[in-house]
Amino acid sequence: MSHKRILYAVFFTLIGTFSFLISSSWAGQVVKEEDKIWAQEIIQKEKTLKTPEANNTLAVFYFNNQTGQSELDPLQKGIAILLITDLSKIDRLQVVERVQLQALVRELGLGASGLVDSATAPRVGRLLQARWLVGGDINKGSLENLRVKSYVAEVKTQSVLGQPSSEGELQDLVQLEKNILFEIIKLLKIEPTSKETEDLKVPCSTNFQALMALFKGVNESDQGNYEAAAEHYETALKQDKNICIAREAIEELQKLKLIGGKLIGGKKKTTDLLRSLRNETSFTDQLPEEADRREITPKDITTNVEIHLNLP
Repeated sequence: MSHKRILYAVFFTLIGTFSFLISSSWAGQVVKEEDKIWAQEIIQKEKTLKTPEANNTLAVFYFNNQTGQSELDPLQKGIAILLITDLSKIDRLQVVERVQLQALVRELGLGASGLVDSATAPRVGRLLQARWLVGGDINKGSLENLRVKSYVAEVKTQSVLGQPSSEGELQDLVQLEKNILFEIIKLLKIEPTSKETEDLKVPCSTNFQALMALFKGVNESDQGNYEAAAEHYETALKQDKNICIAREAIEELQKLKLIGGKLIGGKKKTTDLLRSLRNETSFTDQLPEEADRREITPKDITTNVEIHLNLP
C-alpha cells in the first residue's frame, strides 16, 4: 500500500472513530444485552466494591408516586429523566446512565417502590458507584396542585444533604422540575458555568402532553414493547418537534432493528416523520429567569440525618 493510501486509511479511520464517539455520547433508552451483563457482573463483585468518596458521580432514582392516582405513574420515571437530562449538562458531574439503573433494578427484582427503601437505596448507590443519590416522592399538594419532594443523599455517610421540594399545577411540571434541579445543584456545592446555567434553563418541552407521551414511551421500551414505545415517541414529537430524547430514542430503536419499517399506529412511517421534522425549524421556549427560584429556604433543609427515603 502506498504512503498516500496509508494516510487516507488513517484519516478515515479517525473520522469513523470520532463519529462513533459523537453518536455514543447519548446513552440511549434501550436496556441492551451489555447493560444486563454489566448489572449481573457488578452484583457478583458487590462484596469487593468500595463506596466512592472523592468522585462527582450522581445517580438519579425513580420518584415514588404517592398520590394514589395511577395515571400519574409515568411521572415516576419522567421526573428522573428530566433531572438526568439536565444534570448531564454539567461537566463537573458524572451522571449515571438511566439504562444502567434500569438494568440493575431489573436484575435485583426491584420496582420504583423498592428503590426508595431505606435499606435498598444505599446498596444500589454502591453498586452504581455513585457518591450521591437523588430521588423523592410525588404527592398531592394543596387543592389540585402536585407536590414533588426530593432528597439529595450521600452514599458513604447515608446522610441526607437536603430535601428540595416544589409545588404547582400538573401542567407546570417542567417548572417544578427546574425548581428542584437548581436546589440540587446548590446542595452539591457545584457552580455551573454561565453557559451551563443558560442550558439548564432550557426545558425538555413546555408541552405537558408531549412530556407524558415521552415518559410512556420510555416505560414501554423498558418493558420490551418497542413498537408501542415508538408510537409514544412519535406522539411526543407531533406535540413538540423539539422535545428532548424522543427523536434520538426512535433512531436508537431503528438502529437496533427493534422496530420495523411498517406504519406505526396507522400513521406516517417513523423515518418519514423524522425526515420531515429535520426539515422544519422552530425553537422550544426557554423558561423565564424565575426557573431557578427556590420554593424552600435553608431552614427547610435537614442535614446530617440518617437516610430515610420515604420522606414525610
